[in-house]
Amino acid sequence: MTWAARLAVDPETGQLGRKGSLRAFASVGRLHITFIAALGTFTFGWLFMGEYPWFLTGVCALDWYFVNLFNRIVDIKEDEANEIRGTNFVVRHRRLLLGLCFALLLVSLVVVHLLNPAITPLRVTCHLMGLFYNWPLLPGGRRLKHQYFWKNTTSAVGFLFTILGYPLATLAWEKGLHHFPPGITWVTVLFSALFLLLFVLSYEVIYDLRDVQGDKLAGIRTYPVVHGERTAINIVNGLLFSSMVVLAIGYVSGFVPWRIFIMVGAPVIQYAVYKRALRRGISAKDCTFITWMGAFLFLIYHLWVLAELPGARL
Repeated sequence: MTWAARLAVDPETGQLGRKGSLRAFASVGRLHITFIAALGTFTFGWLFMGEYPWFLTGVCALDWYFVNLFNRIVDIKEDEANEIRGTNFVVRHRRLLLGLCFALLLVSLVVVHLLNPAITPLRVTCHLMGLFYNWPLLPGGRRLKHQYFWKNTTSAVGFLFTILGYPLATLAWEKGLHHFPPGITWVTVLFSALFLLLFVLSYEVIYDLRDVQGDKLAGIRTYPVVHGERTAINIVNGLLFSSMVVLAIGYVSGFVPWRIFIMVGAPVIQYAVYKRALRRGISAKDCTFITWMGAFLFLIYHLWVLAELPGARL
């Protein structure tokens, strides 16, 4: 069987075909996370650069697909315990996926550097963080994923580097550090970064609530494992509330324009959805749904802008 045919195997049934290939592609690379990160870059690139960053969006999607695929390759034990879709596919094709992923990553680093050298330091940093996150490269053979507090923080910072860092680095390289669209300043960027950091961390802890059993088995010291699920739920609540407060303070003080403040609705919606999921126990499907919901909200945001609805340019 050729490598292309092997990758076309359905991750659950083992059958060949286009449907199996697409399902494998989506499941092993956590396509929902890839999409929301790419749309985040697309959105904040438009906000901070004044234009749609199509190229940066594609690079962000590629980088997060690599990061998530590496994570799936390493975390087989936890994913089996948590019954994560596509784990059987990863087990069967681990070496092929690992080699292919590393080769494509190296090629992309060269090609993207030739087209946009401004983001290369951020890309290299993100992928080094990913290597230390996934593989036991820290002193004592430890992974960042096993480190209390740093597990979630590393992942959230990676999102900030791609969603905010790629557009800002490109803007600085092409136009200079102060060529923002009207209503945007570096203080706006700081408020946006803090909002995103808190909001993304809430996602991270929700995913940890899903993965409690597998994380205990693997010795990963997440907030639910260390403090219990009730405390972890309070942490999620606090992160969501704090993210809303940050945007509110920024808006009232005049540093955050309405077109960014309107994003305060995202944590409100997420709170309602995740609370409903909690009542029956958060599952992998719940986490996937919450993430796709976030991506869908980004799409609605851009339709609102394109339709020139009230407040779209304020």
